[in-house]
Amino acid sequence: MDLTSKKVIKNLLKKYGARSLKGLGQNFLINKAVTKKIIKEARLQSKDIVLEIGPGIGTLTQEIAKKARLVIAVEKDLKMYDILKELLECWDVKNVELVKEDILKFNPLTYKLKAKSYKVVANLPYYIVSPVIRKFLESENSPKEMLLMVQKEVAQRICAKPPDMNLLSVSVQFYAEAKIISYVSKKSFWPKPKVDGAILRITQIHTDKKTDSHKFFRIVKAGFSQPRKQLANNLTKKLELDKERIKSWLLKNNIQPTQRAETLTIKDWVNLTKSY
Repeated sequence: MDLTSKKVIKNLLKKYGARSLKGLGQNFLINKAVTKKIIKEARLQSKDIVLEIGPGIGTLTQEIAKKARLVIAVEKDLKMYDILKELLECWDVKNVELVKEDILKFNPLTYKLKAKSYKVVANLPYYIVSPVIRKFLESENSPKEMLLMVQKEVAQRICAKPPDMNLLSVSVQFYAEAKIISYVSKKSFWPKPKVDGAILRITQIHTDKKTDSHKFFRIVKAGFSQPRKQLANNLTKKLELDKERIKSWLLKNNIQPTQRAETLTIKDWVNLTKSY
């Protein structure tokens, strides 16, 4: 069964009375080359445990299962869950554990997914990209790496460098390294989304135990509160501190008060946090 065939997808959805939730950014892969690219870039080995988020009808699931030791596929949509459950039985696949749950409520430890013991692979709907990435990067049981299909613009924002940083890029790069592997045409999906996609790899996931993350993000959010305004003004207003004190604090960290938040590096933010 070719799960990248629009005809096959439509028949499966019709059979189960399901529909593609386009309004929620759910789009099925219909390009075999892209599917192969994702599997290749996931760098799977026979000993790997893979957490797949939102497997849908199993386009990636069946290919991941051929390479990995175990696939834990977490699907929130009941109709998609039913479709994939039946397909897995038809394929007689023994190394896929299908879980019906909202990924944002999913606890890795329930499935013995300890820190650095598993990989995450997912074709993510746009509306859930940011919360999913944050959930797994901030977790004490974070994965070894993540390979994600996301919107092109989102991937570019995540991988941004000074002077084009943003709150999302800082949030991800504080915990990990992010790299765009390749871009994917919107024609590779059905229903066709409005924008192209990108394959994003997140590696070197770590926790900076020397930096207070709560304080770090409080300062970062204050800095980006009005991105086009000068850093000193944003920090003064949001941190409710004297402006001269803010200026002095910035200068001690080799940051000009007139700079904008988008020009700062992760190291700049860390230094500000430690000296706050």
